[in-house]
Amino acid sequence: MNAGMLPPALVLNADFRPLSYYPLSLWSWQDSIKAVFLDRVSIISEYDQEVHSPSASFKLPSVIALKDYVPQSRNPAFTRFNVFLRDKFSCQYCGVRLPASELTFDHVIPRARGGRTNWYNVVAACGKCNLRKGAKLASDCGMHPIQKPQEPSVWQLQENGRHFPPNYLHHSWRDYLYWDSELLQDKAEQELSISSQPL
Repeated sequence: MNAGMLPPALVLNADFRPLSYYPLSLWSWQDSIKAVFLDRVSIISEYDQEVHSPSASFKLPSVIALKDYVPQSRNPAFTRFNVFLRDKFSCQYCGVRLPASELTFDHVIPRARGGRTNWYNVVAACGKCNLRKGAKLASDCGMHPIQKPQEPSVWQLQENGRHFPPNYLHHSWRDYLYWDSELLQDKAEQELSISSQPL
């Protein structure tokens, strides 16, 4: 297998929770091996795949945990992506869920009317709703955000991120990730197997 195609490792904090859910905290296999040799992490789980040096072979770590706890920031950065994550990638006017590339952000009180660019005045919006609202106040056009915009905590963003699992999830990561979609899928599979059993 090409070394560039080897799988990443899930990185957990010292409390065995992922450093981040969205984006998921992953390190390349090279960074993972380096951290192991520098004694910065403990290997929790390994892949069956190995990498080889001239004198040794090493199983690739699939889950690693930091030996020293890294405190999480209390206040998330105000970024376009974090606004979308706070709003669960949904237009706050019509409720449609879209990928980040198809969302814009809207000033509830338009900048032309003194509105500021901050957590309390910016919401995710689809292009159609953003264009329709334009520089009008919500009361002028009857377009009120579904949820009142507010500053989220890091914990709230992490919780929202859990609703959007990445495309690749290795089975060894499941004990450390609690994706709602996986739990629903597991429950549906369990109900299907029960209903298909003969009486």
